Amino acid sequence: MIRKTFKYRIYPTRKQTTILNCTLSGCQKIYNMFLGERKDSWEKEKKSVSVYDQINQLPSFKEKFPIYKNIYSMVLQEIAFRVDFAFKGFFRRCKKGEKFGYPRFKSWDRYNSFTYIKSGFKIMKGVNKVYLSKIGDVRIIYDRPIIGEIKTCTVKKTLTDKWYVMFSCEIFKPILVKKTKKTIGIDVGLEYFVTLSDGTHVENPRFFRKEEKILKKAQQRLSSQKKGTFEWYKKRKVISRVHERIKNKRHSFIHQLSRKFVNEFDVIIVEDLNINDMTKDNYRCINKSIGDAAWRMLIDCISYKAEEAGKKLIKVNPAYTSQTCSKCGYREKKPLSDRIHKCSCCGLKLQRDHNAAINILTLGTQGLVSA
Repeated sequence: MIRKTFKYRIYPTRKQTTILNCTLSGCQKIYNMFLGERKDSWEKEKKSVSVYDQINQLPSFKEKFPIYKNIYSMVLQEIAFRVDFAFKGFFRRCKKGEKFGYPRFKSWDRYNSFTYIKSGFKIMKGVNKVYLSKIGDVRIIYDRPIIGEIKTCTVKKTLTDKWYVMFSCEIFKPILVKKTKKTIGIDVGLEYFVTLSDGTHVENPRFFRKEEKILKKAQQRLSSQKKGTFEWYKKRKVISRVHERIKNKRHSFIHQLSRKFVNEFDVIIVEDLNINDMTKDNYRCINKSIGDAAWRMLIDCISYKAEEAGKKLIKVNPAYTSQTCSKCGYREKKPLSDRIHKCSCCGLKLQRDHNAAINILTLGTQGLVSA
């Protein structure tokens, strides 16, 4: 079984936008109330409040504050699960000794979504509309069909005041893609975004770098305004639009590239990179470029697309893939600035990333044979 989310843009009317904003505001207040209740209960009485204890409070809460009757009941119940999920994540990180932060109260501009669980929404076939309980029929753009059984429907607002609806679906059968009987090794980098073991390169688009000057000017204009004023929010929205544009370009590029790889190859072999370690002090000079490249997003997209298509993704240990000669296996240390692999043992001369991609392919195919 595969869990997949389908995201669509919706266009609410002015009246529906007001209702949506009121729903978000009400959900944010209940979230903070539930979070505060758990915090106070533990600090004062050393007692934990369960998710169902908080759900059982909702009927009396609606009687006390009738405005919450305008919010669908399952949406309010889902807030309790959100708080519970935040605390479970907090305790899990504590046990593992990882860096952790206590669940935080949400300000009005940081609580940006609410979810219908199983009911309260309906896809209206034949017309470009989706029914949302307590809100009405909202215009939607179905740019692709929904596959699988819909489990939840989440309505989300962006910082640029755009609205989206996301359907989380369970897909029980893989969507098979024609087999090609081809295997490829992929090396990611900064000079080229990816280099394949067959010598093919994909240029690094550097979306953030191209927009950096525009973003800098927008941030300078924001800093000249007093925080909290109308002009400050107006300038902040400009920055949000720039970030949204960068994000959309990056998502489009990576989704198209990952789809191409999955369609063309049956077995895809990549490095099992730890991006968090790579962005520490040793790589400080290229941190921004690593973040801009978004290698993790590419690997994640290939992973779920391959699983969905009945194909295979293999992750190999990235150690020494760029320092080992792909022809004779001789290993010698090279600085990052050295972009050509010249083997002092057998004389092989290759572009550094191409040599690494061949080594990745070799490691992955060795694992296939041994398995």
